[in-house]
Amino acid sequence: MGEILIGEPIATCLSPSVYDIVCKLGFEVRENCDISSIVTQNGDICWKKITDCVVYTESAQGLDHRESVRLLGPVCRAVHLHLSSLPEGQFEMQYAPALQWTGVPELFPEILDALRSLDPPSISLSLMKLTSCLERALGDVYLLIDKDCPFLLRDLLASEELAQVFGQPVMDVLQVFVGSPRGLNLRNVLWHGFAAPQEVPPKYCSMMVVLTAGLGQLLKGYLQRTNFTLAHRPFLTLTSVEDLIVFPDVTSEVLSVLEEVIKKSTFILKIMLPYWEVALSKLKSHRFADCAILLLVQLETGLRKVFAEVNGCPKRLLTAEEKAAVRSLMNLAITYVSRCHPASQLKKQVLSCEGSLGAWPLLPLPEEAEREPVRSEGDSETDACSALITEIVAELCCHVPETHRAAHLAGPLPPEEWPRLLHALCSIPVRTLFCPRPVLEVLAVLRRVSTHCCRVCGQVAMCVELRRRQWEDRSLRSRQRRNYMRLVCSMKLLSPMLYLILLLIALELINIHMVLGKNASEYQQYLRFLKCVLQYTENLAAYSNQDKNKWDEAVHLSHAVLLKMWAFIEKKQMLIHLAEKSMSKVV
Repeated sequence: MGEILIGEPIATCLSPSVYDIVCKLGFEVRENCDISSIVTQNGDICWKKITDCVVYTESAQGLDHRESVRLLGPVCRAVHLHLSSLPEGQFEMQYAPALQWTGVPELFPEILDALRSLDPPSISLSLMKLTSCLERALGDVYLLIDKDCPFLLRDLLASEELAQVFGQPVMDVLQVFVGSPRGLNLRNVLWHGFAAPQEVPPKYCSMMVVLTAGLGQLLKGYLQRTNFTLAHRPFLTLTSVEDLIVFPDVTSEVLSVLEEVIKKSTFILKIMLPYWEVALSKLKSHRFADCAILLLVQLETGLRKVFAEVNGCPKRLLTAEEKAAVRSLMNLAITYVSRCHPASQLKKQVLSCEGSLGAWPLLPLPEEAEREPVRSEGDSETDACSALITEIVAELCCHVPETHRAAHLAGPLPPEEWPRLLHALCSIPVRTLFCPRPVLEVLAVLRRVSTHCCRVCGQVAMCVELRRRQWEDRSLRSRQRRNYMRLVCSMKLLSPMLYLILLLIALELINIHMVLGKNASEYQQYLRFLKCVLQYTENLAAYSNQDKNKWDEAVHLSHAVLLKMWAFIEKKQMLIHLAEKSMSKVV
């Protein structure tokens, strides 16, 4: 994809073949194309004119991407001239209904403004946002038919499910534009920072707008035929004020210094400088999402440049004069902690769950309940669970970094110290700049485990509060009173059980990159162990629902999973054990 010439001024980050297909091929055919053959006066997309430009290989087994791009060039030019010349308001009248299916119809007037502005960075930013939103919307359509959406865009576009909705010829058109590295591959050349502002023709952005509208028209017909309803997956919502205040307050002086820095920094490619200038402009106008998009992409570009030059003579990153404003910028970089990375989100879940657990002892009980006799067939099993928890916690605590152990404590860690330890472990930085797929897969499982733990905490607290009120109102039948008391007794086991799982998560998290030291077989065994813990928390969440109230069964579940945990820990195959082995080798 990318080609960087060491030691020479970089004119492009596109390889010769990619540069040819993106910047030249679509301009070879000079014929004019009548817009009325592509779009009707009502805004209906004539797909046949577009799909007729798609060329297949002789065996008809695949697409001829290059010839398809060449023939689609005049169509894209006609569409671009059409959109750019639409009178104010006519775009929304003709196309807005067909763009509702994306879930972000407000994006498209902004894209039209960018196209009219003829500003290359703004057009590239618009195309990035459009392809990203299109990918998510197509995933929502896929979920009309199947429940597991493909992870990669190329697999999504090649799926039979979407071909069933839109037709294979239409999906082949999308393959040419955004689905294959052999085609224009617009999404990847922009989102991975290969394309400079002047290198992506605006006509392709216009064409993607019209294609998106056309998909909406086809989807409408499909939904009418099937009586399906398209539901959009919810976006991630940041509810914490700490998460929302991502961008630090910067003074005008700092911004002016930053403007100087980006012009002199060897980290920044000169051909990409317009993106940085627009990013600063977006920062000043509080368009933080746009700023973040541009900066994330250019971070990848800069890191790729560093990687390419790592064997040459390193150059200074900042050439502005060692000023207070520059020092403050450097401090921001040094103290930066990812807020939305899965590892960071997992820490927040662990601490949130710990906070909920910490509130359990504060839940009030009716005075008569404390005198109520309770018979439980699982007392011996509860004792066995408590003994296992003590042993496992003691073993886990042996692997807590020495700098975070309580020096004044000897022997097993008492329960009152568990919250302090969890907070200490969650304060340890976890590298997030590059996380290979195995790391992300383990993080995903751990996050699902912590999610269910949080759910259990909330359900237990809610159930205790509800039953307490019913007890005091004397609206509980005798069987319900006994069940309530089983809940109260079970909490004495569930609390340390959940603390144990949180401790395990926190310790594995700080050693998460050690998973790369496992071979394929060991990795699969480790995943099976984590999924066993996940299954336990899923079942526990189901049993602790106030409609189920299966508290004795929860004790049995806990005993079974504790035995499996102890057996796996004895094999010394957890990440904490790998970290210890690695440290021993270093020493």
